[in-house]
Amino acid sequence: MLLLKTERLYLRQYGQEDIYSLHSIFSDPETMKYYPAPFSEEQTKNWIIKNQKRYIEDGFGLWAVCLKETNELIGDCGLVTQNVDGQFEVEIGYHINKKYWSKGYASEAAEGCKEYGFYQLGFTKLISIIDPRNLPSIRVAEKIGFTKEKESFLFDKNHYVYSGNKEP
Repeated sequence: MLLLKTERLYLRQYGQEDIYSLHSIFSDPETMKYYPAPFSEEQTKNWIIKNQKRYIEDGFGLWAVCLKETNELIGDCGLVTQNVDGQFEVEIGYHINKKYWSKGYASEAAEGCKEYGFYQLGFTKLISIIDPRNLPSIRVAEKIGFTKEKESFLFDKNHYVYSGNKEP
């Protein structure tokens, strides 16, 4: 199911056929540098299943990011509910295949998800949780207008919480 389009991308729900394309991204050590470890094929399959459940339970999740020009899946981006310091927040998360880094795709997808979250789903605040060493992700958050709100201990280590509010 197609969810949103940007200038060069479209975002859609995951299907089981996406496992191999997604696994090529999630199994890469450089791409997963700020995760505990690259994903196994089973972890990638579970990632897809978890997001398919989110679509049903939450009405959103992480979606496949595809190039309009070629239909190639180049990553994921979307909205997920996170517990941050005892409060439920909605996060914009993103992963892009490293061969497409520094082309603005993560920012374009994240901006589309921000607009979708604010204007289609009615959220007034969105966040991104970022490892402090992950400077490219910090740049993406800043490009979409998010600012550093705080530092929190999440996923067994300190992370920055960047946030943005819907303009009135």
